[in-house]
Amino acid sequence: MSSPIEAILISGTSHVGKSTLAERLAQRLGWAQMSTDGLGRHPGRPWLGVPAPVVEFYERLTPETIHWFLKVHHENMWRQVRPMIEAERAAGRRFVLAGAALRPEYIAPLVSDEMFGVLLHAPDDFLLKRMRAASGYETRAPADRIPIDAFIDRSLRENAALRDAAREVGLRMVDVSDEQAMATLFDELVARATVTQIPGPLTPPR
Repeated sequence: MSSPIEAILISGTSHVGKSTLAERLAQRLGWAQMSTDGLGRHPGRPWLGVPAPVVEFYERLTPETIHWFLKVHHENMWRQVRPMIEAERAAGRRFVLAGAALRPEYIAPLVSDEMFGVLLHAPDDFLLKRMRAASGYETRAPADRIPIDAFIDRSLRENAALRDAAREVGLRMVDVSDEQAMATLFDELVARATVTQIPGPLTPPR
């Protein structure tokens, strides 16, 4: 029997449900819930009290450049995230870590019997509906929709890029629009995290 998992890494683009899954798992298992979101500064969701520089970032740069900046941001963040993961593991703490910076090519080499990694992804139309609902898109003025559209474009590009990367490195992927698949993933992780080790036979005395 394999060892029980002691750490779970959840990757995925914005609004795919990383934090929701991480919270459910952490509460069920009694583990620490951690996120990479607060470790670095980068233009995020362009709604609800957005600073002018963030709006300008999304309005003036090309879609390709905006996505490129995101990947560079994640590369820089990984220099903080990996030591954090290693420190938690060395201390023997069990945790669920979620974040967009956990790119498949970064976390796949860390996956083992004790550490589980997964990419959450979804069809574009599923993510589009989620992000438009979260931003109140339908009630926004045309000018306010411009940075929102740019953010959505970036997130969909990232969804595709992460999916391609996961395939390339062989990281587990789950489509969040498939409720049964998500339920199966949750149950599997809970079972693997709480498995009881059965001791092997004792060596008889000589």
